[in-house]
Amino acid sequence: MQTTRGVVLPGERTPVTVTVDRWRAGLPPDAWPDSLPASGEIWRRDVFAVADAYRAGSASPRQLLTAVLVWAYGPIGYGPWRAARSLDADPDGKRLAYALKEVSAPAPDEAALSTAYRRFGDPDHARLPWLRPGLFTKVLYFAGYRRGVGGVQPLILDRVVAGQLPAEAGVGRRNGWSSEEWLAYLRWAAEQSRVRGVEPDAVEMAVVGGG
Repeated sequence: MQTTRGVVLPGERTPVTVTVDRWRAGLPPDAWPDSLPASGEIWRRDVFAVADAYRAGSASPRQLLTAVLVWAYGPIGYGPWRAARSLDADPDGKRLAYALKEVSAPAPDEAALSTAYRRFGDPDHARLPWLRPGLFTKVLYFAGYRRGVGGVQPLILDRVVAGQLPAEAGVGRRNGWSSEEWLAYLRWAAEQSRVRGVEPDAVEMAVVGGG
């Protein structure tokens, strides 16, 4: 299986640029992944490196969430505040670990993906403030994507993606998607990746870029 370390992914045009000192000042010290570039230029590969470390047991679920949220919010002013609220609601990372258990396996199948998606909406065990589908599918993407194996892979579904998807992708709303809608989109992307001979996440990036 290919890794993403040191590689700009096909379809990724630019990094997300953030002010690292501002982000670090707004978050709990234990939640910061030291592997994120000090330059503040964050590529998908950098977040995948934290996800790899999480699955290997050398990064915490809180550090993985931080990496994803830094990339997701980018330079948006309220990003550090919202990220801190999400982290503060799970000080020991147990809610995140519960939500991510199914996608931490070597090859999560559709049932595992569906379970993980639904767990992020579980108010008793996993749901966190400010972590709605547009963000938690990013967490699922980085934690569960397996590059080089094809098939149905977890992908990002946010308002930008949903607004560009064709009707045949099976996503009928602009937000608040069900796990069934997410899986329909993943199956559509898997078929598109097979036809085009690219990775499923390259399909998602093409959708966002209008390709």
